Amino acid sequence: MVVSTSLSDVSLEKGWAAPGASLVRDVSLPALVIHRQALEHNIHWMQNFAHKSDAELAPHGKTSMTPALFRRQLEQGAWAITLATAVQTRAAYAHGVRRVLMANQLVGAPNMALIAELLADPLFDFHCLVDHLDNVVALGRFFEARGLRLNVMIEYGVPGGRCGCRDEQQVRELAAAIAAQPALALTGIEGYEGVIHGDHAENDIRLYAASLVDLAVQLQHQHAFALDQPIVTASGSAWYDLIAEAFDARAVRGRFLSVLRPGCYVVHDHGIYQEAQCGVLERRGDLIEGLRPALEVWAHVQSMPEPGLAVVALGKRDVAYDAGLPMPLMRYRPDVEPAVGEDVSACRVTRMMDQHAFMQVAEGCELRIGDIVSFGTSHPCLTFDKWRTACLVDEQLQVVENMPTYF
Repeated sequence: MVVSTSLSDVSLEKGWAAPGASLVRDVSLPALVIHRQALEHNIHWMQNFAHKSDAELAPHGKTSMTPALFRRQLEQGAWAITLATAVQTRAAYAHGVRRVLMANQLVGAPNMALIAELLADPLFDFHCLVDHLDNVVALGRFFEARGLRLNVMIEYGVPGGRCGCRDEQQVRELAAAIAAQPALALTGIEGYEGVIHGDHAENDIRLYAASLVDLAVQLQHQHAFALDQPIVTASGSAWYDLIAEAFDARAVRGRFLSVLRPGCYVVHDHGIYQEAQCGVLERRGDLIEGLRPALEVWAHVQSMPEPGLAVVALGKRDVAYDAGLPMPLMRYRPDVEPAVGEDVSACRVTRMMDQHAFMQVAEGCELRIGDIVSFGTSHPCLTFDKWRTACLVDEQLQVVENMPTYF
């Protein structure tokens, strides 16, 4: 008998599960798990927040690179999907996304060629960032040679931050350089406040957002934009409320299309974004409830070699560890149906290796080899990219959909 080992066989993918399978009984672990109820709550919550803020929502798709999530976000009213690279853009386009904000510079002829190929579709609306004359000239030459016009937005950064023009004069000079390129259209201005830190971050972010809008107004007065209603966009997943308030306070409504770009909200987390959400709710007493953690990674207890130590079959190849180690949540017994979880949040992961997590077992917590532990994560982006498939589960922990990722 010949056994197929083709990697195209979806049933061999890490984390894949047959629909209707029980995570406790039928799924090969470890597995990436998304809880449907929390997911649907988060998508609706953020879309409603954007609507009440008189803003459009362009969720950052790099978080998950999961078209099944893009589709749900767009169906709920998202204006576009934000992405970070040309390859990500092509993957999203292949799955039906027809408006993309690439919150990054488009650099290098091979990447430009990928976008040029997509721009052959007149229904594809694409905008990328520029922050330097060299990039403007290179883009202008490349797209003019192909008879195409590329939409670009100027990125306005902060000193010591990431990309972006560092002062207003650079922005004005870059706008003039774009105007000199027939193949480029200036459609807006973009910023990212997530690189602003320190004891005065909240105030500094408000000042930065105000400066961003003031620059947009200046450029509009100079007739620098190719759109009657240019795009003004910022916000990651931590400070979106401050950006929305600053945009509103600067009289953006009607003059500009304000676009918020959080990404991690779609599944939220149990770590850094949970902390950030507490700050949002403290600042905004009008918000009802908040986002819910929807993402977990499930794994078996593999070994208990010493008293008080459990080694779990979960490692750096399965879950993010850049912003905190995974957090034990619940324990399930694989031979107990229906699944009844026991709180094991008093346990603690102390260190990780490629395929193993060392978990300190809390006093009074009874664990056995083969028990299943669900773990919360911090920073979902770097958990998603370790998986080719996520399991969407219902309230009974039955798999209702496999969600492929495209990193």
